[in-house]
Amino acid sequence: VQLQASGGGAVQTGGSLRLSCAASGRSFGGSTVAWFRQAPGNDREFVAAIRWNSRSTYYADSVKGRFTISRDNAKNMVYLQMNSLKPEETAVYFCATAATVIVTTITRPNAYHYWGQGTLVTVSS
Repeated sequence: VQLQASGGGAVQTGGSLRLSCAASGRSFGGSTVAWFRQAPGNDREFVAAIRWNSRSTYYADSVKGRFTISRDNAKNMVYLQMNSLKPEETAVYFCATAATVIVTTITRPNAYHYWGQGTLVTVSS
């Protein structure tokens, strides 16, 4: 499966962006899809995840209440709506997926087998 992340851009503090993740080669059905981000010099950081079938969602504490992950079954897409963005959230955002991710590892990058190329989000103060 190949993933394509898009929707990044430059916004000011407090602004909003919606990222999209498209899959080709296979449906997302039955899988877990997550968003991670990585700022220069930092480790890849979990942002949010969604289980395709149950629609259960998981968020990093730092984004709860501001970010929303969702999926569109018909379009085979996953979205990350990001509101009230902060400068420290400037990073490359990646989507990732795996067929089976147990809940205790859902925040770990190594739990995911397929990754998109990333989309840059820049938040200016």
